[in-house]
Amino acid sequence: MPTASPPLLSIATCWWCLVLLLPPQALTQLHPNPGRTSPAGQTFPQLSLDGSPLNHLLLDPSSGQLYIGAVNHLYHLSPELQVLSSSQTGPRLDSAECLPPIIPKECHSASMTPNTNKILLLEEGVAGGRSLIVCGTLFQGICDKRSLGNVSEVLYQTSNPVDTQYVAANDPRVSTVAVVLIQKGVGLMLVGRGYTSKGPSDIPPITTRRLVPISSPARQAFSQDEELGKLVVGSYSEYNNYFISAFTHNDHVYFLFSRRDMWNSKEYRTYVSRLCAGDRSFYSYVEVPLECSGGYNLAQAASLAEHQGQSALYIAMAAGQASTPIATGRSALCVYGMSELDEALQRAQELCYTEAGKGSEGREEAYIEYEVSSKCLRLPKVSLKDYPCGGEHTPSPIASAVPLSASPSLTRDVQLTAVTTTTEAGHTIALLGDKKGWLHKVFLQPNNTGSLYQSVLVDEDSPVNADLLLDRSKQNVYVLTNHKVSMLPVSECELQPDCQSCLSFGDPYCGWCVLEGRCTRRLQCSRQSQANHWLWSYQPANQPSFQCVTVQSLTPANHSREEQTQVILTVAQLPTLSDEEPLSCSFGTLPPQPAVVTGTTITCQSPQPQLLPPSPPGSDHVSLRVSVMFGDVTISASNITFYDCTAVGRLNISSPCMACVGSVWPCNWCALDELCFHGNICPKQHIIYNNLEEDLKPQGPEACPCVWALQSSPLVPLGHLFPLALLGRNLDMFQGEEPYSCVVVIEEEEIKLNATLKNDQKTQTYIFTCSPHKFQYPLKQLVYSAPVFLQRGSNRIDSAPNLRLQLYDCAVGQSDCSQCRAVSSEYGCVWCGGESPGCVYNLSCSSSPGPAHTCPPPHITQIQPVSGPVEGGVLVTIHGSNLGMHFQDIQGGVAVAGVRCLPQPQGYIISTRIVCELQPSNQETEGPVRVTVEDSPPGQSLQTFTYQDPQLSSIVPNKGPISGGTRLTVSGTKLLTGQRKDLTAYVGQQPCHIVEEVSEKHLVCRTGPSNLTAEVTVRVLFGKAERSIPGTRFHYTEDPVITAAFPAESFFEGGRGIKVSGRNLDVVQQPMISVWVEPIENVLFRRKRYSRINNQLVVFNSTVPKKQERCIVVSSSEMTCVTPGVTPGSKVMGMWFELDNVKVPFESVTGKPFLYYPNPELYPLNRDDPETPYRFKPGPGGVISVQGKDLTRAMTRGEVVARLGNQKCEVKTMDSTHLYCEPPETQPESLGDGQLPSLRVIMGKLDMDLGMVQYDADTPPPLAALVGGAVGAVLLVLLVVVVILMYRRKSKQALKDYKKVLVQLETLEINVGDQCRKEFTDLMTEMMDLSSDVGGPGIPLLDYKTYAERVFFPGQRGAPLSQNLDLPESRRPTVEQGLGQLNNLLNNRLFLIRFIHTLEAQQNFSQRDRGYVASLLTMALHDKLEYFTDVMKTLLGDLTQQYVAKNPKLMLRRTETVVEKMLTNWMSICLYSFLKEVAGEPLYMLYRAIKYQVDKGPVDYVTGKAKRTLNDSHLLREDIDYSSITLIVLVKNGVEVQPCPVRVLDTDTITQVKDKILDQIYKGAPFSQRPAAASLDLEWRSGQAGHLTLSDDDVTAIVQGRWKKLNTLQHYKVPDEATVALIPRSAVAMGIHQVYQTGEKTPMLEGEEEEGLRLWHLVKSSEDSEMPKHRKSSMRERERAKAIPEIYLTRLLSMKGTLQKFVDDVFVAILSTKRPAPIAVRFFFDFLDDMAEKHGIDDPETVHIWKTNSLPLRFWVNILKNPQFVFDVQVTDSVDAVLSVIAQTFIDSCTTSEHKVGRDSPVNKLLYAREIPRYKQLVERYYSDIHSAASGCYQEMNSTLTELSGSFASEMNSLVALHELYKYINKYYDQIIMSLEEDAAGQKMQLAYRLQQVAALVENKVTDL
Repeated sequence: MPTASPPLLSIATCWWCLVLLLPPQALTQLHPNPGRTSPAGQTFPQLSLDGSPLNHLLLDPSSGQLYIGAVNHLYHLSPELQVLSSSQTGPRLDSAECLPPIIPKECHSASMTPNTNKILLLEEGVAGGRSLIVCGTLFQGICDKRSLGNVSEVLYQTSNPVDTQYVAANDPRVSTVAVVLIQKGVGLMLVGRGYTSKGPSDIPPITTRRLVPISSPARQAFSQDEELGKLVVGSYSEYNNYFISAFTHNDHVYFLFSRRDMWNSKEYRTYVSRLCAGDRSFYSYVEVPLECSGGYNLAQAASLAEHQGQSALYIAMAAGQASTPIATGRSALCVYGMSELDEALQRAQELCYTEAGKGSEGREEAYIEYEVSSKCLRLPKVSLKDYPCGGEHTPSPIASAVPLSASPSLTRDVQLTAVTTTTEAGHTIALLGDKKGWLHKVFLQPNNTGSLYQSVLVDEDSPVNADLLLDRSKQNVYVLTNHKVSMLPVSECELQPDCQSCLSFGDPYCGWCVLEGRCTRRLQCSRQSQANHWLWSYQPANQPSFQCVTVQSLTPANHSREEQTQVILTVAQLPTLSDEEPLSCSFGTLPPQPAVVTGTTITCQSPQPQLLPPSPPGSDHVSLRVSVMFGDVTISASNITFYDCTAVGRLNISSPCMACVGSVWPCNWCALDELCFHGNICPKQHIIYNNLEEDLKPQGPEACPCVWALQSSPLVPLGHLFPLALLGRNLDMFQGEEPYSCVVVIEEEEIKLNATLKNDQKTQTYIFTCSPHKFQYPLKQLVYSAPVFLQRGSNRIDSAPNLRLQLYDCAVGQSDCSQCRAVSSEYGCVWCGGESPGCVYNLSCSSSPGPAHTCPPPHITQIQPVSGPVEGGVLVTIHGSNLGMHFQDIQGGVAVAGVRCLPQPQGYIISTRIVCELQPSNQETEGPVRVTVEDSPPGQSLQTFTYQDPQLSSIVPNKGPISGGTRLTVSGTKLLTGQRKDLTAYVGQQPCHIVEEVSEKHLVCRTGPSNLTAEVTVRVLFGKAERSIPGTRFHYTEDPVITAAFPAESFFEGGRGIKVSGRNLDVVQQPMISVWVEPIENVLFRRKRYSRINNQLVVFNSTVPKKQERCIVVSSSEMTCVTPGVTPGSKVMGMWFELDNVKVPFESVTGKPFLYYPNPELYPLNRDDPETPYRFKPGPGGVISVQGKDLTRAMTRGEVVARLGNQKCEVKTMDSTHLYCEPPETQPESLGDGQLPSLRVIMGKLDMDLGMVQYDADTPPPLAALVGGAVGAVLLVLLVVVVILMYRRKSKQALKDYKKVLVQLETLEINVGDQCRKEFTDLMTEMMDLSSDVGGPGIPLLDYKTYAERVFFPGQRGAPLSQNLDLPESRRPTVEQGLGQLNNLLNNRLFLIRFIHTLEAQQNFSQRDRGYVASLLTMALHDKLEYFTDVMKTLLGDLTQQYVAKNPKLMLRRTETVVEKMLTNWMSICLYSFLKEVAGEPLYMLYRAIKYQVDKGPVDYVTGKAKRTLNDSHLLREDIDYSSITLIVLVKNGVEVQPCPVRVLDTDTITQVKDKILDQIYKGAPFSQRPAAASLDLEWRSGQAGHLTLSDDDVTAIVQGRWKKLNTLQHYKVPDEATVALIPRSAVAMGIHQVYQTGEKTPMLEGEEEEGLRLWHLVKSSEDSEMPKHRKSSMRERERAKAIPEIYLTRLLSMKGTLQKFVDDVFVAILSTKRPAPIAVRFFFDFLDDMAEKHGIDDPETVHIWKTNSLPLRFWVNILKNPQFVFDVQVTDSVDAVLSVIAQTFIDSCTTSEHKVGRDSPVNKLLYAREIPRYKQLVERYYSDIHSAASGCYQEMNSTLTELSGSFASEMNSLVALHELYKYINKYYDQIIMSLEEDAAGQKMQLAYRLQQVAALVENKVTDL
């Protein structure tokens, strides 16, 4: 498989996938002060990526580059989030239920499966090489290594992964974590993964993986080998750990996970486990539960960091939902000190080592977890110190029952999903991510309490991934969400421009550096250690808050810009400076001036007036920033205001005096000078003081001379003289005769009117009367507001701001009487009639008849619409004049076609418009619109309004997809009723949008989407009137589905046909194929508007440039489209099918994008001279060859059309550069004006004229050629005639020979057929009977204990499994204690191996003893099968060493050593479940088939020979006359007696009949549970009184000489369908004694032998021993004459043919490669391969022999020959004989030697000669598949062994086994003690001493203790 992608592909992926570098706005919230406004949104880099959800984020600390693992994708980013490389990792064909490699034929559940990244780690190679470790869910979680520089470059990847390389969970929902470490120069990866229900379910929760492959022994990368550690678990599903994190700390590895507490409460809890980094055996494994008060029990994320100088583990915890592992939104941050955690773990370890897990109060505080057989001990107190990482003798895995508790540092109502921490200036800051996409910043106090100070929205509603990482500088944090990776700064101190914003930011990172004038981190401020130099931003609750260097007071705060003064500033928190460090003051942008510092007071000189900047336009002051400067840095600042009094008066034109003295500045007004100034002296006196001058008079705006009101009315009609008078005050200060005038301003034009003054002394009021004036000005509206003021001479007197005249003209806007009369009466407007009627001022109406008191009747000019439904409900709009002055005038006066119409107030416009709602009419009618206004005559329209009854008649089409988009044409009459806006259509409840102009008979709309398929009514609403078509409904069908589209490429010109397959395609009305094209220069710009979702292009903007073509629907499942043409050079962004509203991207159908290629090129026929015709010579096979380029890149031969003139030129073949077409035989006519036809080739829309073609004319051949041709033809005819004559002669002779041979074959066939016809008939009958009988009741499998007893101790009665420890009660406790210590000794590898070797070295230690000891050891160590296996492998390694030196092919051939019997027992244990689940059924079916077949024919009860057998030596070589009869057996069932028919043979003995009856009655029942035949009598019942007891031997038995024949049913003449019964036999009546062993052999009769008579049944046994020699010879000749092979061989063949299917089923079940081989077989075969490689044995035959000796010959042959080992059944001699032949066939199939047979070969060998080669292939394929797939399945094997240990250990009587073993220890006590003392390691471990202790306890042996 490929290991790397091309670089260009990765770059293309980069562009196309999604790489959008965006600067999004992030919403920020500040928390310390809830009332504070959030600052403006900050921006940060953010990258959107394919592969949602993004799974893992990794930072390379050396380069700062990032790596992201996602679903189906892998990304490599720069620190700035630029994509450097990428790779697509999925989807691939896979199934969690199948093991790789995936073969679709064998894995039916395989489908395209996404690859979720589970592990993303950095490997720091030992030799300096570094790589990226990537593991996903595909292929059972295998891993690969990739280049850090280019993630598409695969450095290591296994092509054929084996079970030891399954690393990650194959389910995206199941957690996997890992950590890399290097131990003794070896790179290892510790992996924690949860339990998966599919695929390999026996991978331990924690395993150790090798990162680098090694050659000796052969180990692959990522494999979990036997020498690497793992966490052994009894039940994987119960201990389903959900892993959160893995990390290293102080030479230990820690795992954080949650799971159900299996020891105590069964609730879900969080645990931390620890083991030594160098502990490859996991002896040091210990775990402790974590507790976070408040019910927070499920860890979500974790981070290891420093807090207050100590390591701490920060965990985001969530509260679980009830008793489930589902986290709720309630979560918290909890902090656990690593020292406290290590202390808790160490305490649990110590208690389990030395105190049996008990605490000081006797409670169990530590225990053994994971259902393993270890237990806490009482070892010496120094055990933990001596073995800090455990040892072989220490208990494990240990769990603490006492949790480590903590209080939440912070709680949240939204689930926390990520945590990381950092330290800043001794303070700890935690960064938390939550489920809604927010990043929270938390300040942690020394007491672990946390305060949330800021939250930033990173990606709304997208959970933050647990991989929250800081960059190398610790300045930024990388946040991973479902779709994006973002880089956020941890702080933004530099963005705070001033001290106030810096301190109010509340960020613990930030503070204000006073003398540098910037917001910085503490260490960035040079004088941060001095007081008041760095002011911290964060304000802890228990500390005083910092304040900026502040100007507390500034004197003066306001000052006139005309004067210079001293400015004094009082500054708080002024930083201390030296004398050489002066301060200065700066006013605005003016140069700084030296400042005098006195304590906290700073004195500065204000700038000179001329240096001050001018006041801004429209302002009377300027504010300057007074800054206290240190060099160029502003320490503090305040504002000072310089005001300008002259500007105050100048800026207020209408009332300068009032503005001046009412100002906030201390300005006064010189009345006579009209001057506002700063000072107290006026040139002409008459000063008015400011309001601020409280003690001076006159004062304030009330003292200013002004005009404050109008005495006359402000309403002034245009064109009339109207009096105007103004009121003034405070004018007495003016002296002299300056004239006054009134000034009116109309649109910036001033009109001056002379004014006369009248003084009222009493009221101090001045009245100014203005001269009358007739105002004339064209107004655009009724009223115009004109300002008016008073002027004295040229000086303006202050006037009130609201002093205005209201000029109006009645004629403006009042076009009719009603409008005129509607004007307010205060204006005096009237409607003046006469010749020129109009609206005028009342005094202006002088024409006759004068002002009108009533208005003319209404006048209607237009109505809309002119038709409506008879039900009404539409709005009618009436336009006209005199339509009333008020709505109430016409409220009841509107009628349409004689029907009242209800006016709508919201649509009424005075006099000109009425909107009314049409009321129902009883019938279709028409008429004018009438409007009546109060009492005036009604007005009537000239237009006629029609009440109509529109009707619908049909719809086309009548069906469409539920997504909508169907163009629906509704036909009917009078569809143009009402206005267009009144017309709406509905299909069911969904709107149907009208898309075209509506005509009287047709309406076209586009259907909307529906949420389900249904038949619905089409409705059209005319206003509120609804119409539908009775009986006609529109059918919403399932959306069309496209399943295939071909081809997937075209050329730019388009027109190529695409065949589309799918479903429901005929429901689409206008199927289209669309192509989105962009000019190349627009591609980058457009990319931001589109996105890819699940690899499908989704267009979010319908305005994209696209080309379309109509498709043609052929049927409901087929459609044809032609590709649209695109402009060459354009970029094709995507293609899709538009099926009404259903849009199907082409890529989603085919899995690949549609491609456009440049147009194919065809060259002219005459390339040198295209104008010259191409010369073609007609004739058979003649073709025209056309050259071209890229002809087949996007076109096939069948799609090309070639035409020559008006006829077709058939295209025969086409390749990339040539096209060949066969033209017509005669020259076609031209289609153009020319005489010669031209060749046109059409490819899609390409139509290419390749030039003219001219046929060459035919010329007659010469005469000589004709004569020569005729002579040649005659000679050819003569030659053919001669050949035919010769052939006929030969064929006649061959026919004669053939007939002769045929007669011979027919004769032979008749002879053989006569001999075999009877056997063939029996065979067919047997097959039919067998198929109905074999599949009977359930399989009587033995329980495990019985199975183990029969395998471990074959043929032995009273095996240790069935015994109890027989001891006096007084000795029992002591002996049991000693046996317990012996058990501990046996668990010491050194002792056990020494013990076995010592026993085997003893000469009187027999082979039987070896097997017995091996089985005892198997019993004793059954609860530690993993250890048992390890010892067995060690012993086998020693055995291999011995045989390699001799003859390696002989190894394991026999059971001569303890380890070989251990291997037999080990295989039996490991394959028990395989027997039960797989091989048991076919094996039992074979046994039943054999027994059934054997019993159907005669079986000699004495010799065991049978007619139906496979064994030549057990073949009954006689023609026995027998017949099958049916006995009616009376069976008692409760109180009822039921008849049961049983088929037997009349030649059967009475015991055989009883066995067959018992077989039928107890069919399927275990043999041990049915009565023995010897305990029952067979009673023949005939009538009521006829009862005869039948037996094998009685007084009626026939005796001939020394031979007595056993009685049969023939002997008693029992007829067919006779009634019999089985009755219990009394003990006295048992006349024939039986020797019998349950389930093994047939009972044999022996009683008569003592009397000198010999028993026989069907045939008499050989008399060789008693006959004279001359009679022996004649007997042999007679026997030879009888046993003619041609006769009796058919019986063997018949039996073989009948059983063939069952034999095949057994062999296939054992050797099948369709299912994974049993793990024990794979494990042991792998071990043998390692042994061969270790000892340099490269002969495959030797390894094949080893495997055959260890499995087929050691286990399967034993089971095949002894089914009673597995089933509770009886195996008779005759059945055993058949099984022996089948077992021998199995043995022959497993050998490597060629199976040669000849005339002298045994019949049993000949019988399966044809099948054995096929079976050999099965064996070879079985061995080969295991060899190729099982490179180190140790992890799975160990897990299986652990499970087996727990499952069956209780079945083993270990105390009895230990006691039996001790007998051997006692027998060879001195030799064993000596052997242990000679071993140095044994001395160190005091093994001999410990054995002496055992001896002292078990039998009070006096030792050297």
